[in-house]
Formats: sequence, C-alpha cells, structure tokens
Amino acid sequence: MDTQQTYKRIIYLREELNKHNHQYYVLAKPLISDFDYDLLMMELTSLEKKYPEFTDTSSPSSRVGSDLNKEFEQASHRWPMLSLSNSYSKDEIAEFYQRVKKSVPETVPFVCEYKFDGVSISLTYKKGKLVEALTRGDGIVGDVVTDNIKTIKSIPLELQGNEIPDEITARGEIYMPRSGFYKYNEQRLLNGEDTLANPRNGAAGSIKLQNSSAVAKRPLDCYIYFILGDQLPFNNHLDNLKKAKEWGFRTSDTIKYCDKIEDVFAFIDETANKKNTLDYDIDGVVIKADSYDHRERLGFTAKTPRWAIAYKFPAEQVCTKLLSVVFQVGRTGAVTPVANLEPVQLAGTSVKRATLHNADQIKSLDLHEGDMVYVEKGGEIIPKIIRVEASSRHAISKPVAFIENCPDCHTALIRNEGEAAYYCPNEDGCPTQIKGKMEHFISRKAMNINAAEATIDLLYTNGFLKNIADLYSLEKSKIEHLERFGSKSAQNLIESIEASKENPFHRVLFALGIRYVGETVAKKLAQHFGSIDNIMKATTDELIAADEIGERIAESVQDFFKSEKNVLLIQKLKDVGLKMIAEAKDSSQSSNKLEGKSYVISGTFTRYSRERLKELIDEHGGKNTSSISSKTDFLLAGDDMGPKKLEKAKQLGIKIISEMDFIKAIE
Repeated sequence: MDTQQTYKRIIYLREELNKHNHQYYVLAKPLISDFDYDLLMMELTSLEKKYPEFTDTSSPSSRVGSDLNKEFEQASHRWPMLSLSNSYSKDEIAEFYQRVKKSVPETVPFVCEYKFDGVSISLTYKKGKLVEALTRGDGIVGDVVTDNIKTIKSIPLELQGNEIPDEITARGEIYMPRSGFYKYNEQRLLNGEDTLANPRNGAAGSIKLQNSSAVAKRPLDCYIYFILGDQLPFNNHLDNLKKAKEWGFRTSDTIKYCDKIEDVFAFIDETANKKNTLDYDIDGVVIKADSYDHRERLGFTAKTPRWAIAYKFPAEQVCTKLLSVVFQVGRTGAVTPVANLEPVQLAGTSVKRATLHNADQIKSLDLHEGDMVYVEKGGEIIPKIIRVEASSRHAISKPVAFIENCPDCHTALIRNEGEAAYYCPNEDGCPTQIKGKMEHFISRKAMNINAAEATIDLLYTNGFLKNIADLYSLEKSKIEHLERFGSKSAQNLIESIEASKENPFHRVLFALGIRYVGETVAKKLAQHFGSIDNIMKATTDELIAADEIGERIAESVQDFFKSEKNVLLIQKLKDVGLKMIAEAKDSSQSSNKLEGKSYVISGTFTRYSRERLKELIDEHGGKNTSSISSKTDFLLAGDDMGPKKLEKAKQLGIKIISEMDFIKAIE
C-alpha cells in the first residue's frame, strides 16, 4: 500500500474497532468474535507503529496502555465536583421534598438513579474527542488520569452522532463488576499474587496505578450519570443523558422519572430489594431535580446542591470481640483511640481495627474490656464501633479508660475547652509528632518528596533530621551508608528534595502543617496575601477578610507564627530556596471592574451558583471573604440568606446588593 492507502486503512480500522467497542461494552451486543477483534487491533497497532505520522491520541490502540510509569499531574475542574447531602431515612427524603416545594411552588419532576459504589471521574471532550480525565480530588482540583481512563473500553475516545457541543464534561463512576472482580482475583491466586480486597477498592486502586498497561488488564467499567456544558441540546437532565447514550456513553437503564414523592419511595424500595442481585455494587439512590431551571432556582449550599440528595442504604453490621484499645498520637498532637478486634468479614474486607474517635465516644458506648461490639463501615469505608452487646459482658470486666499521658513521650495530655480531643502539648519533643510533621511535609500533595515513612524514621533515629528544614541539608555521602540506603537511593532522595524547591507557595504553606490549614485553605491564604511575610504579620481581622477563613483558622495561623521556633524555621526554608511568594495571577481573561472591592456572598441565587459568583468576583479583580467585617465593601445577598450576616452588614453600614446588581456591575 502507498501512504494514502495506508492512512485510509488506519482510519477504517479505527472506525471498525470503535464500533465494535461500543457494540460489546456499551450495548452488550457483540458483532464479531474476540479473535476477529484482536486481529483488527493487531493490524492497527502494527500500521501505527510503522507510520507514526498518523498517530492519534483518540485511536482505539491507546486502550492497551503504556508500560511507562508516570507521576500524576493535577488540574482544576471547570465545574466543582460537589458532594451530595446524605440521608438514611425516608423522613429525611420527605423533608428534602418539602424544602424543594417551598422554594419552587410548581411541580418539580425528579429523576432517581442508582448510587454506584465506585470512583468518581470527570471526562472532558473537545470537538468530540476525549482530552482529559480527572479524579474528584478535593472537588476543585483532581489528578489527571487520562491515559489510564483510555484503557476502559466502555468510555468513548471519540463521540458519535449529532448535536455534540464543542466542549462537554461527562461525570461518571468507574467500577469493577463483581463477576470481573472474582475472575480477576482467581487469576491472581493462580499467579501467586495478592488478591484485591473488594470491587470498590479494586477500582480506586486501578485508576491510580502508575502504569497504564497494568490498568488495561483490570476489569473496569463506567456508567455516566451527568453531562455538563454551555450548549447542551436540552434543558433537563434526563433528555441530555438519553442524548449522551446516542453519543456513545454508557448510561444506566434503571433511571426513573418521578413526579410524586410516592414514586421516589417506590424506586428506593425496589432498588433495596434487588441491589444484592446486581453485577455491581450500589450503596443507595440519588434523587435529582430534572429541570435545569429548577436547579438554578434551588441553588447550592457551600458544599452541596440543594436540588439533589442521596438516600443511603443502611450499612452492613457485624458483631465481634474487642481485644484491646491502643492510643495513637498524630502530627498535631491529637491522641486517637483505636480498637483492636477479633478479625471479622465486613463489606468484602477483613476488619481487625476500628476507630473510636475520642474519649467521649468511649464513654457514650460504655465500652468495657472484652466487650462484644457491633461494627459497621462509615460510608462503607471506615470501620467504626456503633454499639456494645452489653448482655454478653463478663461481670468483672473493667471500663476502658482514656490514657492520661502521651503514648510516645509520656507527657501529660491536655484537653482544650470546647474540643473533643486530648492533645500531647510536647510538640517539640514528642518523636511521633516530629516525624508526623516531616511525613506530612514530604507527602505528595505537599512537597511531593519521594521518601517513605520508614525513610523519615531512619533519618530521624540516626540524627540527620530534627525538623523539616534539615531535609535540605542532607548530603548523599553521609546517608548512602545507612541501612536500606545505597548510592542510587540516596541520590534519588537528594534529587527529589532539590526538585521540591519548585513547588508553588500554596503547597509550601500547606506542607508547614499549620492546624486547620488544609490544601484549600492554604490556596486561599496564598491567593489573598501573596507571601508568607504578609500572612505572618496579618491581624485577626485581616485574616478573616480572606475567602473561607474563619476565626478558628485565623487564631491557629496566628498561634503558629507567634512561635519563635516557627519563625526561625520559615527563615531556614527561605534560605534554602523554597517559594514563599505566590506567583502572579494570569489576568489576561479578567477585567478590573471589581478591583479593590471585597464581597461576602450569602443565600441562594437564580442565575449563578455561589461557586460561580465567587469565580466571577475573582475574574473581575474582586476579593471573596467569608465573614463580614468593617473592611467588607458589599454583601451579595440571595434568598434565604443568614440573618446574622444581614444584621451585621446593616450595623456596619455595608452596601447590600442583589444578584442582578452584581451582574450589572460586571457587565
């Protein structure tokens, strides 16, 4: 064949393979045998290898994955991946229904869907081609796992049909069918390998593998449950999902349209009766308003949509024996009790330990040594003790007592007023806290230094590390002779430490481990203040003026920088070259119409969600703050806004504006 004929053959093979993938994995109606399919794939990969100029990232050949290991990058979700409010009773669903009726007097049709128990994924398509796949992450930023997701054959690499917008985002759930899970585990046993714990863990672990060719061997599947875009064909959820099926997505056939609360309850009962007969795990039902207009009118809370709710099925419970209670101290000094249990099977895994949270829970459970206890998985993930079988308790068993001294350094514990946890106050001398701070500092979402907990323990025990700044003075020649080290591993560690100096300021701030300053708060502080120096000298009012910073966070930040030891630590980190100044924002797409103005948003809105309003304020040069102070310029007020904020705004003489006032200001 000449070059032109080869190109035509490659295009033909791609179209054929895409068609057969859709027939087999989405429609479950295969047209050819696996053998014939493999022959087509072999021919395509051979031609693409021979003619690399015809490479296309959307080719079906990309589904086989790559043998290259790859660290995951992070990217922002265009639309935040919000959580849903959870309910565990029909009474709570009825209350949700009444709240909706109060906000939207006319009939609000709902759609009810299975709540798949897998891993959420966000897929972005441009011009009909898959360009990016993101994990949920923190809802704002997720890991880019595009290469891994391409190996899942029920996810189209290129959409088909008509009315496809230039850009859409498809939200779905990656899961491992039970049949595929059991078959895969059988093969691992034959190979002498460890088996996967359960389908959900198997799916979660698979999409985060560093090697996409390994992902291709896992029996993963995907249901799409949400389509987002600026130019969707319909103004309601159900019709857009039907359209998505025409485009090549796999959507559930069990979605039910409900215009009465009785229909919702019937769907819940029907699903509860059949959930154990399905080939995939579900842990509840999701109820959503179908109309996008109704969704806009219902709006959002800070974390969840008001137009949707999840009904969760009761968690599985088992009874087992309490063997002992041990106490662990974390990097913040908080002491957590953990129950050691007689091993028992629960929701597909063997459970040996369960969290007890704090002293108050031990007391409320009336927990005694050797008790028979009921355990369930909170959210089907974390084992917890929910009650005690007191009738089987031995007459002479003693109550479980919370310890009085740190389990590591033996310092007397303290308990701050209004807090449930006990703390070890010896943060500078408690080895577990010191090492915990270092482990947090090197973690992937902080400084991303390639070292394990055992490495930190080894370096600390041998006197090389006293605090996080000491990482930057490590020398290869001095550590390569330590146990478990060698020339190559020592060099890799030094290079990883050096590379960490390129991390942006907000990650450095998060890595410091300031109490209550998580990833999101660190980003907000970095964006608002611009540098570590500005944060260090900020007053309480100035800190609270930053978006999402309340009094508790402000107090914690100030306490951290009041410590002379911490100020000295910051200087050491500056000296070694860590970034302590935020990079300038790219303002190429922003106006300065709101420059110098600060806004507090409260209530629900009709045209935009609260998150989108915050984005618009940022885009036009304004500042978002969470609390009203004398420095607030505007209170952007919606329906059902907090009365305390309204009262305080009036007291301080702050201008109160509506959503339409705001839109006029930026237009």
